[in-house]
Amino acid sequence: MTAISDRKPATRPRPRPLNAREAALNAFLAVDAEGTALDSALSAQPGYKAMDARDRAFARAILAAAIRRRGTLEAAFEHFMDRPLRPRELTGRAVLTLASAELLVLQTPPHAVVDGWVRIMGASEDGRRLKGLTNAVLRRVSERGAEAFIAADPLIDLPEWLRDRWVEHYGEDTARSMALARASAPPLDLSAKPDFDAAGFAQQIGGVVLPTGTIRKEGIGDITALPGFEAGNWWAQDAAAALPVRLLAPQAGERIADICAAPGGKTLQLAAAGADVIAVDRSEARLKRVSQNLARTGLSADIITADATKWQPAEPLDAVLLDAPCSATGTLRRRPDVAWSKSEGDIASLAALQAALLDNAFAMLKSGGRLVYCTCSLEPEEGEAQIDAFLKRTPAAHRMPVGPDELSGLGDAATPDGDVRTRPDMWANEGGLDGFFIARLIRR
Repeated sequence: MTAISDRKPATRPRPRPLNAREAALNAFLAVDAEGTALDSALSAQPGYKAMDARDRAFARAILAAAIRRRGTLEAAFEHFMDRPLRPRELTGRAVLTLASAELLVLQTPPHAVVDGWVRIMGASEDGRRLKGLTNAVLRRVSERGAEAFIAADPLIDLPEWLRDRWVEHYGEDTARSMALARASAPPLDLSAKPDFDAAGFAQQIGGVVLPTGTIRKEGIGDITALPGFEAGNWWAQDAAAALPVRLLAPQAGERIADICAAPGGKTLQLAAAGADVIAVDRSEARLKRVSQNLARTGLSADIITADATKWQPAEPLDAVLLDAPCSATGTLRRRPDVAWSKSEGDIASLAALQAALLDNAFAMLKSGGRLVYCTCSLEPEEGEAQIDAFLKRTPAAHRMPVGPDELSGLGDAATPDGDVRTRPDMWANEGGLDGFFIARLIRR
């Protein structure tokens, strides 16, 4: 008789690897129904981790393209339908959107797209009866869909609440330019240590050095495969996201706090400038990534897990960088799901949190200390209006206006008030950039 202690625990069978299109479909439905983040919707699926890296990358590319261009893709395939899909035909709409993304955005060979998605539609209980329709529509999209896709208004790629806000705050023409700019996949942007040969490295990887010093390369890919990754002389960071630290102008030996620091790009910039950096974030898990980035780059900072609306340093600081949590509507090129996972109601609650963070961050400064506040949001409540309200309630705070001459090649991002507002449609010839708001303040 076998003793209980000798019995081997039953092992669960490994989930079969998904193919890329199955993974993209499941994730699209999760993003659509539950507002799940794109990468979370992919990685949460049983079988996703068993896929090889190439299939995972393909699944993400299909999903991102479909979410980024969903309005214009729907306009393209609906052009060839006799009747619109019913609201309950969620799988059918998702399949046609994802397949059209492959055909019109990713330029996958049509026979592979049509055959692959028709097979998936036929295997779905709620999509089986649409198998014939899917086959017919996708063949027409592959042959004649590009014209309808290109002719569609890029504003329909945005949810209605965001579309209306951009038109109201920026005007219809600028809003349309912003929507079109965020419709393209982003490039890879890298920040480097001050003494690194950025120009030589850019030439090595087939990239360029932008006027602000960022190294840019077309196509993101696997950054760990780039030459010199382990050497730690550079890190991924959008060109607009690198501006706040440049405008703070950290000096060697200054004591500076990076508030809401994770994932750590700005912490690395501050440390590389020689500052004595304190990286503060409420998420211990996210701070682990900051620690990993510091270790890879050979830089150092004090890591503190704390609520930044309450935490205060032992002594007043020379400067504070506050990259506040926000709606992230300026990052839709990189995170297209944000437009669908957020709602207009989120902006008010985030603005309240930003105000609390601003008040506490300013209290950390010594007399003459500097504060740079930034958000990767295009919404005025999280930028211009936030700073206007802060200055009204804080007599000791004053703007340190940013002039166009401080924004190499981005002079039009300087606002009349002396703040900075970047938009996705800026630097169109260089590949665009994220939308950011930046304000520089001083305690007098």
